[in-house]
Amino acid sequence: MGEEYEGQEHGVEPARLPLSVAGAWEMTARVREAMDDVRCFVVVLAVWVRDAHATRVWLPLGHSSWESYCAAEFGISRAQAYRLLDGARALAAVHGAVAAGTDSSRTRDSAADGAAALDYGLSQCALIDVSSRVEDVAE
Repeated sequence: MGEEYEGQEHGVEPARLPLSVAGAWEMTARVREAMDDVRCFVVVLAVWVRDAHATRVWLPLGHSSWESYCAAEFGISRAQAYRLLDGARALAAVHGAVAAGTDSSRTRDSAADGAAALDYGLSQCALIDVSSRVEDVAE
């Protein structure tokens, strides 16, 4: 068969001609900014999910449960609905441990309505893993 390009086995398009050093740094900065934006949006989503669940938002809308609300309103599975909730709870647990153990804050305004969100730069899986060890986080 033909020549295989780096990353092609993962469905990535074939490599292009290399950029200049300046171009590579510029692209890296754009990717870094986008990743920061994604982390920020995930944190905001977690806060909203936590609030929606805490207020049982599904009841006034006529849904019988959190999972049926998420399926009908967002088209996500039961597992995805509860992963969102797990992520929100994990973020709250990590924040509680960090807030108890330090004077410095990782709070930043990231929502249009001024709601403050925390960004620890952790993936959802890492947040859930760390939240089970909040005593270690506080240390």
